[in-house]
Amino acid sequence: MTFKIAASPHTHQRRTTQQVMRWVYLALIPGVLAQTYFFGFGVYIQLALALLTAWVAEGLCMRMRGRPIGHAWQDHTAIVTAVLLAISIPALAPWWIVVMGTAFAIVVVKHVYGGVGQNLFNPAMAGYVLLLVSFPVQMTSWPIPAELAQIQVSITDTLNLIFTGFTSAGYNLEQLRMGIDGMTMATPLDSLRNDLNHQLTLTEALNKPIFGDIAGIGWAWVNLAFLAGGLVLIKQKIISWHIPGGMLVGLLVPAAIYWLFNPDQAITPMLHLLSGATMLGAFFIATDPVTAATSNKGRWVFGLLVGFIVFAIRTWGGYPDAVAFAVLLANMCVPVIDRYTQPIAYGHGGRS
Repeated sequence: MTFKIAASPHTHQRRTTQQVMRWVYLALIPGVLAQTYFFGFGVYIQLALALLTAWVAEGLCMRMRGRPIGHAWQDHTAIVTAVLLAISIPALAPWWIVVMGTAFAIVVVKHVYGGVGQNLFNPAMAGYVLLLVSFPVQMTSWPIPAELAQIQVSITDTLNLIFTGFTSAGYNLEQLRMGIDGMTMATPLDSLRNDLNHQLTLTEALNKPIFGDIAGIGWAWVNLAFLAGGLVLIKQKIISWHIPGGMLVGLLVPAAIYWLFNPDQAITPMLHLLSGATMLGAFFIATDPVTAATSNKGRWVFGLLVGFIVFAIRTWGGYPDAVAFAVLLANMCVPVIDRYTQPIAYGHGGRS
């Protein structure tokens, strides 16, 4: 399978699926490093578990379908799915969380629909949503940034927490979630949304140490790192600017309007931009070439739709972050978007 990246109506820059996927996971490296710096080595463990699960699931599915296994492993699509899912879940989530989500993404979302290029939904986000609605406690228990943690978790304790649920000192995940040692707490978006729902003003809610000076300690830098990687993908013409640009506009414009009219009870545009999975979603998730719109106009509309849904769910919905839900809902709308945004073929007249 080869993606064609158009440079003009009659010339194309051809890249294989393997080359495109390699650029994607290489561009993810800055964000992964930033996540590890702020949230610990559990990020690497989740990545290893997801990659191993994706490798096994991909091989089993190809064997059952009577297809060459080696070709499936070489196109790197399973690698990107595994990486995107692994960095979307909390670094200290139990091992079976990432294994279950990755297996569902590869087996059900990808191969049940026919494999590469046939899936209707973004596999990583479908796996993420399955986990979020099934195991909300495990999926929302993010570690606080290392500089705020009262106890620094070693690599050994990280392994113990992920595989056994206990640290060497005897703390289990439930005790940590209850705040016995102050190691886990809500993400900035979750904390802010809960405080605003309890009628605190924005100024009062932002007084917590987790927010720091920009948009949440750790989270702002992670988003900036994913932004840097995304800009590399645009420069290399792996993705076009239309989807990330549309998503950021679709999120920031309504967020700014809502904040201007309700400054004490609305999340600021900067927090929307640099918290949660905003940049990861804009440049690496929504831009999936299989499940997004195909024309530049359609991509712009698709991005706007994703951004607005993210804003709506963060503002009025039941989940603090909304990128996964927004992408899946927009995936459902792609046939309609493509129907009304496909350019008219030269010499074939207008659209009836």
